[in-house]
Amino acid sequence: MKYLAEYRNLEETKKVLNEIHKITKHEWNIMEICGGQTHGLVKNGILELLPEKVRMIHGPGCPVCVTPLNLIDKAIDLLEKGVIVCSFGDMIRVPGSKKSLLEAKALGGDLRILYSPLEAVTIAKENPEKEVVFFAVGFETTAPANALSVLHAEKEGVANYSILASHVLVPPAMEAILDDEFCTIDAFLGAGHVCAIMGTEEYEPLVKKYKIPIVVTGFEPLDLVQGIYMAVKQLEENRVELENQYSRIVTKEGNIAAKNVINQVFEIGTREWRGIGEIPNSGYVIKAKYKKYDAEAKFDISHIKVLENSECIAGEILRGIKKPIECAQFGKACNPTNPLGAPMVSSEGACAAYYHFSII
Repeated sequence: MKYLAEYRNLEETKKVLNEIHKITKHEWNIMEICGGQTHGLVKNGILELLPEKVRMIHGPGCPVCVTPLNLIDKAIDLLEKGVIVCSFGDMIRVPGSKKSLLEAKALGGDLRILYSPLEAVTIAKENPEKEVVFFAVGFETTAPANALSVLHAEKEGVANYSILASHVLVPPAMEAILDDEFCTIDAFLGAGHVCAIMGTEEYEPLVKKYKIPIVVTGFEPLDLVQGIYMAVKQLEENRVELENQYSRIVTKEGNIAAKNVINQVFEIGTREWRGIGEIPNSGYVIKAKYKKYDAEAKFDISHIKVLENSECIAGEILRGIKKPIECAQFGKACNPTNPLGAPMVSSEGACAAYYHFSII
C-alpha cells in the first residue's frame, strides 16, 4: 500500500484488530511515544477495540508538553521587553507560570504566528531596528528547519535574529523512562516522523540494552494497529527486535541532508523536560560557533527559573505512570479554556485527546 486512504481503511483495520485478539495470551503494556499516535489511538476508538490484556500507555512525545515552564516564561519576558517573538501556533496557549504567550500578546506583546522559522528571518530583515526571536521548540523533526534559519540568517548577515531553542531527543527520554523504578513498559511504538529524520538505527542500542521490542509506526489507524500487532507478536513469541512498520517513509539511515544541517548548528547537551526534569544528553544546544543566534545568551535570560504547577500531574502522565483521567483536576479546574498544564492545551497532548474525544 502506498496511498494515505489505504491506511484509513476500516475493514483492513478490523482485520488486524482481530488478529491482535487472536494472538494475545498475556498482559502487555505498550507505550506509544508520540502525541500524534496518542490522538490517533483515541480519536479512532482503537483503545476500546484492543484486547483488555493490551494496555496502551501514553508517552512523552509531545514537544509542546515537554517544553519546560521556565522557557515559556523566558519567551514572555522577551515579549515584554519589546522583542518580536515568533512561534508556531501550538505554543501560544500553553500556560507559563503567570500567563501564556497569547495573553502576553493581548497585553501588547508583538507575537507573530508563523509556519516556518525562515519567515522569522525575513521579518528580522524587514525590521532591522527590532530584535526578532523564533521560539524553536520540538523534537528532532523540527530541528532541521530551525538550524537552517540560523544558517540563512548568517548567510544574509541578519544580526538581529536569534532562536530560543528547546529541542529534545526521543531515545534519551525512552531510556529515562526505562530506568524509572515505576516503569512497567513491555514494548514501544516509535515515532514515525522523528525516525523519518533520524532513521531507525539509533534505537538498536535501546533494544539490545533493555531487551525490549520497538516498532516504528505511522499515525493512521491501520499504521497504529499494525504496529501494535507487530509488538504483541514479538512479546508473545518472546522475541526482542527493532521493526519498522512505517517503511513507506522511514529508512534505517534517515534523512542524511537534514541530519547534516542539524549537526552544523547544534550539538547534544543536557535538556530540561517539563514535569520530568533534566535528562543528560537529551537535547540539542546551539554550538559555540553560532552563539550569537542563541537568544538565551543574547538576552541573558538563563536565570529565569520557575516551579511547576503543583496541581498538574503532567510529569506522571508524560512518564506513563498515570492517565489523564486519574488527575483530580481533569475536566474541572483544568480544561482547554483554562489549562493547568501543556498536555491539556497542546494539539498532541494526552489530556486534550481524552477531553475532546470523551475518554472517561
